[in-house]
Amino acid sequence: MFNTVTIVGVGLISGSFSIALKEKGLAKKVIGVSRTPASQQKALDLGLIDEALPLEEAIRQSDLIYVAIPVDATLPVMKQVMDLVTDRQIVADAGSTKHALCAALNDHPMRSRFVATHPMWGTEYSGPEAAVKDAFIGRACVICEKEKSDPEAVRKIEDVYKLLGMHLTYMGADEHDMHAAYISHISHITSFALANTVLEKEREEDTIFQLAGGGFESTVRLAKSNPAMWVPIFMQNRENVLDVLNEHISQLRKFKSCLEKENYEYLQELIENANKIRRILK
Repeated sequence: MFNTVTIVGVGLISGSFSIALKEKGLAKKVIGVSRTPASQQKALDLGLIDEALPLEEAIRQSDLIYVAIPVDATLPVMKQVMDLVTDRQIVADAGSTKHALCAALNDHPMRSRFVATHPMWGTEYSGPEAAVKDAFIGRACVICEKEKSDPEAVRKIEDVYKLLGMHLTYMGADEHDMHAAYISHISHITSFALANTVLEKEREEDTIFQLAGGGFESTVRLAKSNPAMWVPIFMQNRENVLDVLNEHISQLRKFKSCLEKENYEYLQELIENANKIRRILK
């Protein structure tokens, strides 16, 4: 589908994207752009990229430029990318927030060449070595502000994600950020907070290691996530994250009150109500 693809950032998402493109025969060549020589070399050693180049030179050779870096770095880098592309190239991103980026590019003369996307997949790991095969199969990918992108560019990006096994959904940038706060961002904050709670109250690391069961491990898994990625996400989506945090704290207070007042009947109601999530997540 593409002769040459450039991935800006050679980490978990972009590396997995590159693996999938190569396996599906969707790119003849993948160029990597990274701010650190060590990451570039690791990506080359792992076969994630075929060549490492500076941004401007990489863009000059590419049909598709795929930007997957922390959202605070995405803003200046994406402006640089958009200043360099022609009307024969496509730019897409994989960022977890969309309002700030879409607003920053709204009036750019090459805006139509940009397709704002968010593949809803990730792990707690980062860097080129975190990239895995079959990462996107069965996952959702959000495409934002579709109407502002060239229809042919959108179609090509849609085809790529579909061939990677993703199902697509469409929404505005603000709507995306609100839903992402509830579905993704609160999960990470909760995991960070739970890890800090346990580390504060349970000082014996050997005990945590020996007694941690599946429930604890799955709940706190996200606490291993890279702060360089998540602090900028929380910053850019601050208002939505605060909104969901207020609701989450309210729910926690209900559980706390039940135990304080020994109101176990209401405690059961709260848990039964939470069980309704089974109808959605089977």
